Amino acid sequence: MIILRGLESTPDPRLAGSVVTWGVFDGVHRGHRQVLATLTSWARERGAPAVVVTFDRHPAEVLRGIEVPLVCPLEERLDLIGGCGVDVTLVLSFTKAFAQNTAEGFVAEIIVGRVRAKAILLGHDSHFGKDRAGDYDFLKGIGERLGVEVRACEPLLHRGRPMSSSLVREAVAAGRLDEASELLGRPFSLHGVVVAGDGRGRSIGVPTANLELRHKVRPPGGVYAVWVLTGGGTWPGVANIGTRPTFIAGGSENVEVHLLDYSGEALYGRELEVRFVARLRDERKFAGVEDLRRQIREDIAAARALLR
Repeated sequence: MIILRGLESTPDPRLAGSVVTWGVFDGVHRGHRQVLATLTSWARERGAPAVVVTFDRHPAEVLRGIEVPLVCPLEERLDLIGGCGVDVTLVLSFTKAFAQNTAEGFVAEIIVGRVRAKAILLGHDSHFGKDRAGDYDFLKGIGERLGVEVRACEPLLHRGRPMSSSLVREAVAAGRLDEASELLGRPFSLHGVVVAGDGRGRSIGVPTANLELRHKVRPPGGVYAVWVLTGGGTWPGVANIGTRPTFIAGGSENVEVHLLDYSGEALYGRELEVRFVARLRDERKFAGVEDLRRQIREDIAAARALLR
């Protein structure tokens, strides 16, 4: 997939006659994948590029001044979008100035004028432009004036509700991993770079990779059975999200993972993907190191049984 960044990267001859949709696509869940499958199918019918316009941050952070915890950071989102067969993704910076674009200006000047759209697919309940004034009916009208075909994509329902990134966030934050996986169409995962820790895991015979995460959305504290992708292979593992209360009182939350049977090179500086399969137990404080070591052995046995 070709990735273009900023309006200054357009117009681009590779966009000519494109079939376009836009949105944040946080998590690229099954509802998003339905939109992207419809987009790519329509583009193939027309012999045109399938193009996604997305944003470097959630618009609510700019429009309402609130932090929106994202299911996955931008670069992971782009990888997932590319995996859906999209030809080109244009990443725009969503700023206060950008938010002043009227609905008509956004479509006429950016989507048609610079992205060269000849067809537009609008996702379920999508609103766009200043004050969210644009919707499907508006888009149909302006499309007729500009000679652009417009279609809408129906929502994919989950337990009677349209699938959304908010539902994924709620499920993950509540520890409902099965539901999160059902929404995403894949296990929920965290990506992070391995950084140096305090070495306590190695000192008790269970070396762990400590992760510096870009994610804001994560499961609640506890111990989990996971799969770990290192870039060189996939390993079963046990992950701990918590403060390590046996060693530290009132510490900050950390994410660390022990790779079962791994004997390769040190992972410092490498990016890992940790795919969560099941919650094993709550994190708790142990009376001593031997009690902790015994519990870790039980956790490893439980993880092996689940991941076998």
